[in-house]
Amino acid sequence: MAQPDVSQSRLYEWLTGDEDSRMCDDIPDSACNEQPRNFFLHLWASLGNKLADELSSARLVLPWLMGIIGAPVWMVGLLVPIREAGALLPQIFVAGFIRLKPKRKWVWVTGALIQALAALVLALLALFATGSLGGALVLAALVLLSLARGLSSIATKDVLGKTISKRRRGTLMGWSGSVAGGATLAAGAVLMLLDSRPGNVIVALLLVVAASGWLMNALAAARIVEAPGAVEGGENGWDSIKLGLSLLKNDRTFLHFNLARALLLSSALALPYIALLGQNQSGTDLGGLGILIVVSGLAAMVASPVWGKRADQSSRSVMRDAAVGTAICCLLAASVVWLPGGWAQSIWPYAVVYALLVIIHHGVRLGRKTYLIDMASQDNRALYVALSNTLTGLLMLLVGGIIGALAQWFGSAILLLILAATAVGAVLSAQQLPEVE
Repeated sequence: MAQPDVSQSRLYEWLTGDEDSRMCDDIPDSACNEQPRNFFLHLWASLGNKLADELSSARLVLPWLMGIIGAPVWMVGLLVPIREAGALLPQIFVAGFIRLKPKRKWVWVTGALIQALAALVLALLALFATGSLGGALVLAALVLLSLARGLSSIATKDVLGKTISKRRRGTLMGWSGSVAGGATLAAGAVLMLLDSRPGNVIVALLLVVAASGWLMNALAAARIVEAPGAVEGGENGWDSIKLGLSLLKNDRTFLHFNLARALLLSSALALPYIALLGQNQSGTDLGGLGILIVVSGLAAMVASPVWGKRADQSSRSVMRDAAVGTAICCLLAASVVWLPGGWAQSIWPYAVVYALLVIIHHGVRLGRKTYLIDMASQDNRALYVALSNTLTGLLMLLVGGIIGALAQWFGSAILLLILAATAVGAVLSAQQLPEVE
């Protein structure tokens, strides 16, 4: 087997803090020498995926698209639930299918290519679609994109577990978040230069670039050197559900992890409401959103490598500390509304708290991803990831609807106080989890 390039190995050792780039823990021996090369391919794949996600954002770009084509307002409200739940809910049904594949990277590649195709369809709709029919076609393309995203998501984690060893995965995801933060920063800078009502050509170009990002993701994934894995135990969707429910019953650590993960949804749910508060109070539209995207990118670049290294030492502690940070940020965001003078009328106080919560949210993501991957074994990792993501997708739909109703009744500030209390529950839950590193 070819030895890794010396300069590549040295850069890998610098990024991970390893003195020996071939140190392996729980991956096949055949994957050891390929680990530095695979590390950088994972980084490139993450860059393409994150750039594509930002430029096809269901919170920003797709609402513009719906407005341009004159789609009904109620359709706009379906964008985020479809994007998130569509990627998570079906994963339990594809876990058994992926299990039958000795090399799971090709499932990842297929998902990335389908996402690229869906983005190109959305670009065409930006140029030619109109009215209710156009809006329905956008939602249909988003369903396809979201399902493909879920396919890639579960395969990505499985390939990561086979190609990158323990105590390296959190570091990899941390640097991935940092590189992706640079892409987010660039996207925010571009958006700040656009008018509040960009033309259909501009939106179409953004979506074409998003498609290019997923093509980069597919190319990098295809080049990863992956040893064939076990294929025994593949199940159909319903058998996977039955097996997954038995895991929840018999594996108390897995059940407890999913409870903590559910409570940690507070960090993701709080972010759009902080942005909404900033927009409502400052009176800015795209300029304010561009600022929020820029600070989000900067925060990701700074925070992710730090969280990643900490997650390799104790992902449970990262989840706990991130929950503490979430509670603090929610309280700060709610209190900004009552600042004296003109402070509450500026976007900047909200942008600062938003950036802090983005930093914390990266800790939540890295902590729970690393914990889940390290908790599972090569034999059951795909099923554990799929079941956990499916449960989270279901909760996204249920809790998202409840949170939306509460925000409508009580306002964003009171909602953030409720989410702060939820984050405190996440602190207590994460603290009780056992160490898995």
